[in-house]
Amino acid sequence: MKNRIFVALLLSSLMVIALPGFAQQSASSSAPASQSQLEPLPPDTHTDFWDGDDPNLVNLVTHPFASKKYVLRMTRPIKDRLNELDEITTSNTAAIKDVDARAQHGIQLASEKSSLADQHASDAAAKAQLAQTAATDASTRVSTAEQMVGNLDEYKGTAQTEIRFRPGQSMLSKTAKDALDEMAAPLKDQRSYIIEVRGFSAGHGQAAIAASQKMADSVVRYLVLTHQIPVYRIYVVSMGNVPVEGTAAKHVSGGRVEINVMKNDLVSSAK
Repeated sequence: MKNRIFVALLLSSLMVIALPGFAQQSASSSAPASQSQLEPLPPDTHTDFWDGDDPNLVNLVTHPFASKKYVLRMTRPIKDRLNELDEITTSNTAAIKDVDARAQHGIQLASEKSSLADQHASDAAAKAQLAQTAATDASTRVSTAEQMVGNLDEYKGTAQTEIRFRPGQSMLSKTAKDALDEMAAPLKDQRSYIIEVRGFSAGHGQAAIAASQKMADSVVRYLVLTHQIPVYRIYVVSMGNVPVEGTAAKHVSGGRVEINVMKNDLVSSAK
């Protein structure tokens, strides 16, 4: 069967080759004498059987048949390129997914750090506000304390009592105790006051100072034990035989104790 097909193809090729020559001879014999001087037409250039030209015997003999092996051999490079492109595409897709995953993870981390930074900033602002409030309170307290310290010496006398003693005695009489009771009663539950106790005594030198100290101690003892006046509010001064104020040349006879109650109304109002 294959031999018959080959013989048929060979005969058809011979006929195709012979027909153009026969046609040319017929045309030349039938042409008029006036056209015999014209140049003949150039023959067509045949390139290849597969370029669209008419088939010839050489192309049919030399060109291989399109067998399965031939097709596979010719298409193998194309398949290899396609496989290579598939591998590159797969690799690029994996790389893109990896980069995208890393980018998403980085964005998530950045968002978390930004939220944490915002939280720290809010905490810092709250702490700064608390510190500012504490500083304002401290400044107010310092101002109040400075005002109180500045007003410490603003004491004014509000009551004055004088207790007299007989010469050589330091005990309080009934009259002296009544006078001290009357003076100390208004001082209960009071603040911002001090009591000045000054003792005077007849005599000379240290003896007079010691006697005036004893009389002043009797007054202080009575105020502390009877009226619970704090000791730190009482200031005692032993004057001895210092002349009475306003009478520089005259000294006291016997002994006496002056009690002055002084209050600081400015400190009381500040508190």
